[in-house]
Amino acid sequence: MKNLLLVAGIVLLGLTANAQEKKEDKGLEGIWWVAGQVSYNSSESGNNKTTSTMVLPIVGAFISPSVTAGIGIGNISSKTENGSLTTADSNTFVIKPLMRKYWNVSGNLFFYGQAALPIMFGKDKVEDSKYTSFGLELAPGFDYIINKWMTVETSFTIFNLSSTTSTPAVGDKTTTFGFNANPMNSVADRSIGNLQVGVKFLF
Repeated sequence: MKNLLLVAGIVLLGLTANAQEKKEDKGLEGIWWVAGQVSYNSSESGNNKTTSTMVLPIVGAFISPSVTAGIGIGNISSKTENGSLTTADSNTFVIKPLMRKYWNVSGNLFFYGQAALPIMFGKDKVEDSKYTSFGLELAPGFDYIINKWMTVETSFTIFNLSSTTSTPAVGDKTTTFGFNANPMNSVADRSIGNLQVGVKFLF
């Protein structure tokens, strides 16, 4: 875990070190933004019905003309029922600090690299266990400025490290460590190989 946090710190410091800009070029420095995701899914297979929801608002600010820092705080829940029997029921609290470095491609089109440190605290009601997860993810993307208050962006995660500890009500706790290239997003909001497209509001 200590090594994971050390790597994360080096990545974020590296992004900050590359953020040197000319003082006269203010760019988006001082601009705040909001983004995030709200989703609801429901599926049925035989007698099984699964519903899941995710609410993850993200807010941030440009701390230099080409570097922005933000944090997302939200919740993920999932429940599977077989008739009157609940076979799975989990609820997860998510904290996701992130930092981005932007490079101008042409005009209003920018390429960015993002480093995020998602932290999740959850409970599985069926298995009567609690779990905690720490991660590091790197994601490239493109951001196009539509006007002074909105941008359209797309990105996908290409690298992910995670450490998850599960603590049951009875028995010993277990810790698993994972490493992926081109992985699923650590907060389960995108699939392998798929782009995520969204809007960001500036103010």
